[in-house]
Amino acid sequence: MTSCVTVFDLPGLEAGAQKLTELTLREGFWEGDDAREVSRELASVGLRIDEFKAFESELEELRTLTLILSEGEDAELQSEFYDRARRLEGALESKKIFVLLDDEYDISGAVVSIHAGSGGLDSQDWCEMLFRMYVRWAERRGYGVKILDELRDAEAGVKSVTFEVDGDYAYGYLKGEAGVHRLVRISPFDAAKRRHTSFTSVEALPILPDSVEIEIRPEDLRMDTFRSSGAGGQHVNMTDSAVRITHIPTGIVVNCQAERSQHMNRASAMRVLRSRLFERMTRARKEHIESLQGEKRRVTWGSQIRSYTLQPFQLVKDHRSNFEAGNVNAILDGDLDNLMIAYLRFAKTGVPISGSGGGGED
Repeated sequence: MTSCVTVFDLPGLEAGAQKLTELTLREGFWEGDDAREVSRELASVGLRIDEFKAFESELEELRTLTLILSEGEDAELQSEFYDRARRLEGALESKKIFVLLDDEYDISGAVVSIHAGSGGLDSQDWCEMLFRMYVRWAERRGYGVKILDELRDAEAGVKSVTFEVDGDYAYGYLKGEAGVHRLVRISPFDAAKRRHTSFTSVEALPILPDSVEIEIRPEDLRMDTFRSSGAGGQHVNMTDSAVRITHIPTGIVVNCQAERSQHMNRASAMRVLRSRLFERMTRARKEHIESLQGEKRRVTWGSQIRSYTLQPFQLVKDHRSNFEAGNVNAILDGDLDNLMIAYLRFAKTGVPISGSGGGGED
């Protein structure tokens, strides 16, 4: 039972549920902007508490079976005991991931942006491949995906795409994907069939609850409207519904053209802007602390976090955790959990893993 307590942190969960419940009892709470987010978080915490209690109940029943079996042999009961014990162990093991997903906004949804880098058409094709990979991963987990902005190339691939991933812990999993991703393969755009290297950058931000205060002054914003260039039908393409918001002090630019109305696109763009400003403040604070500690860490375009090699051999390697997998096709088809979990463990411990892992079978 001790391992269950460690995995679920029941006292912490119950304390968190109590605080959230007290918020819902405040006068005027349900008229506030953060009512939906608090309710969602309360439901998620309640589910984890219920899971803990279900594990606790099953463990007590297994203890009872142990006492019965100690009094005499019963082949059928012994088989039931081992079957239930294996199922409990497997279920508990799958929940240990929550120990790695305990940062403040890990439970949030995510805003992901992918930008093609050096490599021309190959890089744009690689950008589209990564987008497909993350969409497939999200579908496997039952997450919703909504494209906010997409800039396709007339010849091939995608120059950039920004999308939301909606689901509990989407950001917790995807935050480790931020950085430069490198692809090595025989280029489909090279008539000589030479091997090319392409680079694409990924940005992952949490969708912040409305209760998080980010100061954005109206006078610091410039909003432009334009016609959507993406999918969406005649209404979207024939009206100036797409929105571009520029935050003048920082130079951050956010585009959104996914919705049918200018008002909805503006709301989505502001949500992304809040996340980017939050990330900028968090990064500046971290860099300040590191400078005081005398640390110098620079992430350059050449310092990729992960390499995907299709030629002359097949291998995906995360350069932070040292996790390797040989089945590249499965990973590009969304089988990312092992890669993500290996990085999360590395981020917690600072210790790279040894050995390699598979990405499933073709």
